[in-house]
Amino acid sequence: MGKSLNRVLVKLKSTESPYIYYTKKNKMNTENRLELKKYDPVVKKHVLFKETK
Repeated sequence: MGKSLNRVLVKLKSTESPYIYYTKKNKMNTENRLELKKYDPVVKKHVLFKETK
């Protein structure tokens, strides 16, 4: 069994601090840039994270 070519590693950067999350997304289902609310340990609250290149 090979790896799926649709799944790619993306970098999510916080909108309020320099903190970064790495996650995978399926390019077939999610063509637009990913935006998620996740916990930011630098500011100690949930903030918006946006996908960067």
